[in-house]
Amino acid sequence: MIKEEVESIPEPEDEASVSEESPDPVSLIAFGAMALLAVLEFFVYRDTWMKYEYEVDKDYSSKLRINIDITAAMKCQHVGADILDLAETMITSNGLQYEPVIFDLTPQQRMWQRTLLLIQNRLREEHALQEVLYKSLLKGGPTALPPREYASIEPLNACRVHGHVYVNKVAGNLHVTVGKPIHHPQGHAHIAAFVSHDTYNFSHRIDHLSFGEEIPGIINPLDGTEKITNNHNQMFQYFITVVPTRLNTYKISADTHQYSVTERERVINHAAGSHGVSGIFIKYDTSSLMVTVSEQHMPLWQFLVRLCGIIGGIFSTTGMLHGLVGLFFDVICCRLKLGVYRREEVQLHNEMNNLNNHQTPLLAEAVPQE
Repeated sequence: MIKEEVESIPEPEDEASVSEESPDPVSLIAFGAMALLAVLEFFVYRDTWMKYEYEVDKDYSSKLRINIDITAAMKCQHVGADILDLAETMITSNGLQYEPVIFDLTPQQRMWQRTLLLIQNRLREEHALQEVLYKSLLKGGPTALPPREYASIEPLNACRVHGHVYVNKVAGNLHVTVGKPIHHPQGHAHIAAFVSHDTYNFSHRIDHLSFGEEIPGIINPLDGTEKITNNHNQMFQYFITVVPTRLNTYKISADTHQYSVTERERVINHAAGSHGVSGIFIKYDTSSLMVTVSEQHMPLWQFLVRLCGIIGGIFSTTGMLHGLVGLFFDVICCRLKLGVYRREEVQLHNEMNNLNNHQTPLLAEAVPQE
C-alpha cells in the first residue's frame, strides 16, 4: 500500500502593528473653514443696511422748518435777516436771534471746524458714509460749534444769527444783508441808508443749516462752511434743493430733510454789469419726491438657511476633493509601486520565493508490507 505524504506549507502569520491614527488634514481644514465662515456670517447677520424708497410727497400744506446758525463779520445793528418765499410772502425774523460774538475761533473751535470739514470732504467722496451716520447718528453727539472755553477781551465784531422759522413748502430765499428788514405792500426792503459802505463785510461762517426736525448727529452739506472776503461788495449765493426724508432706524424715527447745494460768489460792480446787493443769499426749493430711509436687518430664518448652506457646501466640497485626491494618489502609487502597493509586491515576492525554495514530494516511497 502506497501512502502519500503531503507536507503542508505553513502560512506566515500577519503581525498587527499598533499605531496611533493621526487626524485627517482635510477634516481639519474643513472644520476650520466652517468655523471661520460661520463667525463671519454671524457678523453679517448682526449688521444692518439702509433701504431707500421713493414716493410722491403729498404733504404740501404743512410748514417747513428751517434751522439757522450763521455768523457774519458785521455788527448786529448793521445786519438783517429775513425770508421771502415764491408767493412774495415775507417771513418775519421773529424766530431768529441776533447775538454779538467774536468772529475768530478759538483753537478748540478751529479744531472742531477742521474735523467737520474733513468729514464733509469724505462724505462728498464716499456717499456710503451717509448710511453710517444714519445708523450711528454719531452716538447722539452734538454737531453745533462748541462754546468758547474762556471769556475774551476782544471786541464783539460779528453777529450770530441763529434760531428757527417755519415757512411754506414752496421755493424761497433767505437773505442776510445790510440793514433791518421791513415789509410794505409793494414788497420788502432793508434799511441800509444809515450804514457806512466801509463797514460792509460779509465774511461768514455757517455753523448749521438744516431743514425739518433737527436731529443731533446728522451732518448737513453746509455745516462748517466758512467764507472770507476783503471786498465790501461781495455777494454769496447758495442754491439748495430740499428733499423730504422720513428716517426710520432702530435708534430714532423722525421726519427730516436732506438737501444738495451749489455755491456761487461774485463781486457787485454796476459799472461792469454785475448787479445785485451785497450779502448772503440762500435760495432753496423743495422737491416733489419724498425719500423713506429704513434700517433693515437680516431675518433669523435666512441666517439659519445660509448657515446650513455653508456647512453642507463645505462637507460636499471637501468630500469630493478628498475622493479626487485619493484617486490621484492611488493612480500615482500604483504606477510607481509606492506605499501599500510596494508592500503588497514585496509580500507577494516573498511568498513566491518560499514556494520555489520548498520541495514538495509528489509520491512517497513505497513501504513494503510483511
